Amino acid sequence: MTDLVLALDFGGTKIAAALVDSRGSVVRSARVPTPASDPWEAVVSLASSVVGDAEVAGVGIGSAGPLDAVAGTVSPINVPSWQAFPLRASVASLFPGVRVELAGDGVCMALGEHWRGAGRGSTHMVGLVVSTGVGGGLVLDGRPFGGRTGNAGHIGHIVVEPGGAPCTCGGRGCVETVASGPRMVTWARRAGWQAPDDADAALLAAAALAGEEIPLEAFDRAGQAVGMAIAGAAAVCDLDLAVIGGGVAQAGELLFEPVRRTLKTHAGLSYLAGLEVRAAELGGDAGLVGAAALVR
Repeated sequence: MTDLVLALDFGGTKIAAALVDSRGSVVRSARVPTPASDPWEAVVSLASSVVGDAEVAGVGIGSAGPLDAVAGTVSPINVPSWQAFPLRASVASLFPGVRVELAGDGVCMALGEHWRGAGRGSTHMVGLVVSTGVGGGLVLDGRPFGGRTGNAGHIGHIVVEPGGAPCTCGGRGCVETVASGPRMVTWARRAGWQAPDDADAALLAAAALAGEEIPLEAFDRAGQAVGMAIAGAAAVCDLDLAVIGGGVAQAGELLFEPVRRTLKTHAGLSYLAGLEVRAAELGGDAGLVGAAALVR
């Protein structure tokens, strides 16, 4: 009997697939950019190339959302051609008789870090991906928690600036409007940062590390927003850990210092005294490892 699980990680910018063994190790993987039009054929091709002639015990799928975990459908904000797309059933048709599980990509990131990364030993944690967006997922009592529809843990859409900038979700002032890489760059430009047209969060981080005032302030704003969101989620869910990954988090203490400073102010309840913040350890494999864990 094989111990291999096919893990799929579907997002608005990339699609990844991997074979993951029972220890949570990635045996073989590949990824491709998400096509601008209908990406289903890319999913089929990628899954086929990664599986090859191997036998799989199941398939775990992490997808950008919103999604409906009960119906098995996904409606990623950045993939307009997929609205209520039956992703779980479509993947199941490729692997008849094999168990197929679907969860949000934030849940899968959190679950992967919980199983094999920075979340080991935690029983109640939130995982965050701070990148081109701000995603998140919950592991409660050691198990992934998707809530009523599978969308629980969307920490990027906690409001931290009432009346703030419009968000892709339709709201205003969400964490994502302050802490996502593109929004940080936009804010820095408006504040007077002189940068090339193709400037991104990595260049903003380099400028901040060089001591430039506006980029430093951009990271401070982002860290405060993330810290406030963690404090709110921790108060509601009685969390002991927050694990933060993603491209913006690669800036290290530029982001983590204001996060921890903000928690000292906003996470004052006695039961949050032991709340920790850690950097993610699995990088781009976290979602794949977590997707495989859905089947485990």
